[in-house]
Amino acid sequence: MFVWVFHRISGLILIFGIGFKMYSGFGVAGALGEDIIPYWTQLHSNLAIDLVVILLFIYHSLYGLRTCLVDLGIKKEKQLFWGLSALGLVIYAFVCFQWLFD
Repeated sequence: MFVWVFHRISGLILIFGIGFKMYSGFGVAGALGEDIIPYWTQLHSNLAIDLVVILLFIYHSLYGLRTCLVDLGIKKEKQLFWGLSALGLVIYAFVCFQWLFD
C-alpha cells in the first residue's frame, strides 16, 4: 500500500520539481529580469533538487512500467517490484556517478 501511495506522491512532487526547474531555467536565461540572474542560477544549479527530481523520476517511471506489466497479465508482482527497484538503484547510482564525477 505504501508503494502505491508513494507513487502518487512522487508524481505530484515531480510536477512541482520539473516545473520549478523549467521556471528557474527561464530565470537563468534572463526572461524574468536581468538583475536577478545570479539568484536564479544558484537555484537552478542546486544539486539536492536535481538528485531528488532524478530519483523520483526513475522511481515513478519504473513503478509505472511495473503497473503496466501487471495490467497486461504478469502475475509475479513482488518479483517485478524488487527487480525494477534494483534496476532503478543501479540507474540512479550510474547517473549520480556520471553527474558528480564528470
